[in-house]
Amino acid sequence: QVQLVESGGGLVQAGGSLRLSCAASGRSFGSNNVGWFRQAPGKDREFVAAITYTGGNTYYADSVKGRFTISRDNAKNTVYLQMNNLKPEDTAVYYCAATGRIILRLDSSYNYWGQGNQVNVSS
Repeated sequence: QVQLVESGGGLVQAGGSLRLSCAASGRSFGSNNVGWFRQAPGKDREFVAAITYTGGNTYYADSVKGRFTISRDNAKNTVYLQMNNLKPEDTAVYYCAATGRIILRLDSSYNYWGQGNQVNVSS
């Protein structure tokens, strides 16, 4: 079992930065791939970024590529999402999720989910 808790969200002006953290408990976290997803009001949940369990491979949605960076520190059981040059369209609830599967852009691949963390970007 893996339990996930997100933190670091909040309100920021367009062009600003935030760093989300996803803290995990459970002995198997280091062997799990981790993804970030987001859901804006009235929209479906969408893939944002993912990182493999070693941290050796990362994947991004086209909409955030070059602005967001995913990383992990397995010694701290934590995955991060550094978000720079934020835009109003980045406003959403952000979720981290963990999985042992390899198809990382689909939310159906993930077994474990955090509770979500609100990010608001004002124009």
